[in-house]
Amino acid sequence: MRLVAFRKRLKIIQTRKECNMNTKKLTTLSLLTALSLILFIIESAIPPLIPVPGIKLGLANIVTLFILSQGSFRDAAMVLFVRIVLSSVFTGQAVYFLYSFAGGLCCLLAMSAINCFLQKRFLYLTSIIGAIFHNIGQIAAACLIVESFTMTAYLPVLLLSGIVTGFFTGLCTHFLNAHFHVLTIANK
Repeated sequence: MRLVAFRKRLKIIQTRKECNMNTKKLTTLSLLTALSLILFIIESAIPPLIPVPGIKLGLANIVTLFILSQGSFRDAAMVLFVRIVLSSVFTGQAVYFLYSFAGGLCCLLAMSAINCFLQKRFLYLTSIIGAIFHNIGQIAAACLIVESFTMTAYLPVLLLSGIVTGFFTGLCTHFLNAHFHVLTIANK
């Protein structure tokens, strides 16, 4: 009888601990989502660095790569999806959602594969590949929307910019990883 009561109490304690850990993780991911939205808004307010339309630094991708390097694919996908939905609501453009979702999904899948292959090292290389695939995803979405492959002529310019901006965001993520271990703490 006492053994059964002890097991029930132990199970309740374990359930509370799991619930508490899930709350920590949810809070951490929510804060990282807010950070990625803030970076998106700041980047939208910055005038273009070069007079070529569509080229941005991709500062919000720093958060996605950070989560991917410290957390899981699922965590990164959740934060990315929520950021894309909220940022398209903030901008008020439904087309923005399609471009962002296509680019973000391609970027996340590519970065996840490269990240596993490189064992979460060389984040700048992972980010470069992610930026290139983000541009490929957006061009593919544009070709589907416009129903023409003329948009692919813009791809070499975007790929070159993807290398530069991907290196920058990868470097930022590398330095961020060196100083913060947010998700590691949240998962313990």
